Amino acid sequence: MRKVQEYQAHRLSVAPMMDWTDRHCRVLHRTLSTRALLYTEMLTTGAVLHGDRTRLLAYDPVEHPVALQLGGSEPAELAQAARIGEAEGYDEINLNVGCPSDRVQSGRFGACLMREPELVAECMAAIGAAVKVPATVKCRIGVDDQDPEESLFTLVDLCAKAGVTTFVVHARKAWLKGLSPKENRDIPPLDYPLVYRLKRERPDLTIVINGGVGSLEEAEAHLQHVDGVMLGRAAYQTPDLLGAVDAHIFGDGEVIGPFEAVETYKSYIARELAAGAHLAAMTRHMLGLFHGVPGARAWRRILTVEGVKVGAGLEVVDRALAAVVEASRLKEERLAGGLEAGEAA
Repeated sequence: MRKVQEYQAHRLSVAPMMDWTDRHCRVLHRTLSTRALLYTEMLTTGAVLHGDRTRLLAYDPVEHPVALQLGGSEPAELAQAARIGEAEGYDEINLNVGCPSDRVQSGRFGACLMREPELVAECMAAIGAAVKVPATVKCRIGVDDQDPEESLFTLVDLCAKAGVTTFVVHARKAWLKGLSPKENRDIPPLDYPLVYRLKRERPDLTIVINGGVGSLEEAEAHLQHVDGVMLGRAAYQTPDLLGAVDAHIFGDGEVIGPFEAVETYKSYIARELAAGAHLAAMTRHMLGLFHGVPGARAWRRILTVEGVKVGAGLEVVDRALAAVVEASRLKEERLAGGLEAGEAA
């Protein structure tokens, strides 16, 4: 096995998120954590087999450990796509059995596969036979009127018999009728105890919990019960929290601050700009980096408004960064002035 085992990366991972976790996003996240496992957006087998493979599967070597998430339900096609992913150097192949979107359902993959656990196991057996890197499953606890205890354990047990040892479980049902994909991320209640129970009763399996985890403190609490935690929107919307992952979750390394991350990311931006990429394609992932810090609004505004202009370059990032530095300086001056006034009184 490759770096996924070496790094024990499942202890903290960043979820695959459509339209968000592209290669630029993953490099930004890697500037904050060298240890977290990163995932691609879900790629369908059709896209991998017949699409622009060079563009779709591209990643920067710094992203390791990085996993490829596939969407599909044809074992032979999944096996072929998995072989391609392994040849490209991905550290893990993951099957999506959790996405609830209409487009995914119409293609007979994603969360609707919770109703077909035997097929999922067949798919995983095909993937596992095709590659040497880990083959894993990301699933829900059930869909629609399924009994979560039955649907989750049945899926896991069948896949385990097919050779799967790692499961990422989004601790919510997916309602395929009546709720939008966005609503499916919030409305169905979370059932963390069921995922904890899965780990207790299947101790030989690696169980990673996902869904509603908003901080590293919450992640640490979950790690008392399961092997790993997958962060989703919290990692994307407030990426600075990833800066403490190595130190607090893996017990290795120092906390990386957002200023340091920006400086590291700038070298990547410069290379990508020279290769023809647009600035906004990279800076859109940075908007939440200074969440809660003085100047955060100016940071977002400058990157959003000026980053989309033709010919926009690193000077835009520098200008946004300067706005944060200035806002922080002014806040410190106000605080110092308040202390002096209090001391004089």
